[in-house]
Amino acid sequence: MSTPTIEVIRRHGSVRNYKPDPVPTALIETIVAAAQCSSTSSNLQMMTVIAVTDADKRARVAGWCGNQTHVAQAPLLLVWCADLNRLDRICALRGYSQVTEYVENFLVAATDAAITAQTAALAAESLGLGICYIGSIRNRTQDMIELLGLPRLVFPVMGMTVGWPATPPPVRPRLSTDAVLHWELYNRDQDQAVRDYDRAMVETGIYEGRQVPVPGKSDAVEDYGWMEHSARRVCQPARTDLREILAGQGFDLA
Repeated sequence: MSTPTIEVIRRHGSVRNYKPDPVPTALIETIVAAAQCSSTSSNLQMMTVIAVTDADKRARVAGWCGNQTHVAQAPLLLVWCADLNRLDRICALRGYSQVTEYVENFLVAATDAAITAQTAALAAESLGLGICYIGSIRNRTQDMIELLGLPRLVFPVMGMTVGWPATPPPVRPRLSTDAVLHWELYNRDQDQAVRDYDRAMVETGIYEGRQVPVPGKSDAVEDYGWMEHSARRVCQPARTDLREILAGQGFDLA
């Protein structure tokens, strides 16, 4: 079963090579307006997006993001933020005091930002644009806060490059639906599905034929795949300063 919307979703691939042509202001506004139609917790709309078109700013952010050239190359960087500042002002106008110090408050706002960002991604791709999420803006979160002039109770959750693809992006396989769709109870028996996906990712050539020792067998090697790559990534600490930065922005996460 398919629809035009589902076909757009299935064609998604992260674009890391953009044409220099700008994204017209009216088109940016159309994408964000469409994204605002997303689901939002209690209609509180706890998100804000900062559109960055200035080339010098984008180049600076690219450096903070591990020198990812497409961050500077793309004509537009959207920074999606969890935003409780707007509600803080509303509470002040109405004579209330907003509760912001709990994990739940930040989690709901961050979820609003993520849902809205994904709707914007789909809207952009339906118009022929390409996108790539940039989680590495959190490598230098405090610098991003200062660069964008984010006030208290606003936190940059993710970036997104947007532009006209110079080349078609690769569409990578995903885990089988059986691995992520569980019925009634969590299915702990996912090993075969994960191994099958590992093989599918190796066959894309993304890992360039690298090999690694087989765990527990020092005299045997196997293909470097998604399992090895993912395990290496998640066993390393990353962005360990975020709790302090969140607290500095007013999110105490009690």
